[in-house]
Amino acid sequence: MTMAPELSLSGRTIAVTRAETQLGEARRLFEAAGATVVDLPALVVTPPDEWGPLDDALAELDDFHWLVFSSGNGVEAVEQRLRRLGRSLARRPASLKLAAVGRKTAAQLEALGAPADFIPPSFVADSLLEHFPASGWGLRLLLPRVQSGGRTLLAEAFAEAGARVVEVAAYETRCPEGLPSAALAALEQRRLDAITFSSGKTVSHTCRMLEAAYGPAWPRQLDGVAVVSIGPQTSDRCRQLLGRVDGEADPHDLAGLVEACSRSLRAQP
Repeated sequence: MTMAPELSLSGRTIAVTRAETQLGEARRLFEAAGATVVDLPALVVTPPDEWGPLDDALAELDDFHWLVFSSGNGVEAVEQRLRRLGRSLARRPASLKLAAVGRKTAAQLEALGAPADFIPPSFVADSLLEHFPASGWGLRLLLPRVQSGGRTLLAEAFAEAGARVVEVAAYETRCPEGLPSAALAALEQRRLDAITFSSGKTVSHTCRMLEAAYGPAWPRQLDGVAVVSIGPQTSDRCRQLLGRVDGEADPHDLAGLVEACSRSLRAQP
């Protein structure tokens, strides 16, 4: 018998790795499913090394046909820089359309009074390419993105379709200085049932912090802990650095991550 969704993680302890400013929503959803949540901040969101390229692109918004967001961090950074110019996404040029990858990204645009003109049916970048509502030929696209480690697939694919693509760093995500004491205690006391990852960088940074805390034998800290990923690219990083992935969200969002975590743990003895 399948447990009711609100009780599906009852009695389980789940480590949630996200940006330090984005743990609240994940905690709420996992706790609603009955879990005890251990916050494991794995990203610190900071400004890029320089604002010049983004500011230059935003000063020429009239020249672009589409502004494509693949994260809420990009939305926030662009809105902040536009406001310095006395503008906003809601008051963008009438000819400029917005695309958003992911439900949360789209919700942030909606909250700013600038609803997305296109949201792909699946919350991954590949889906945006497959379902994009216009031919790429002759289009000029602006893609704000993370400074390092982000995917260039979107830019490459649009360019192959004949679009002129400008990618600019809108923010950076860096590794925190170390694991918080509550997370260290949960690991050492073997209290974790699962650890969830929401991006490739959260995997890389978590591994780096585990190695700093435990040395070369750090992988043993995750023995018996289910590894659950939000989507295909994150799963690839889990396999690369952890040697496995025990569950993957579908859809690729936080609600899907909670359900994937529940499925993975039900499958374990």
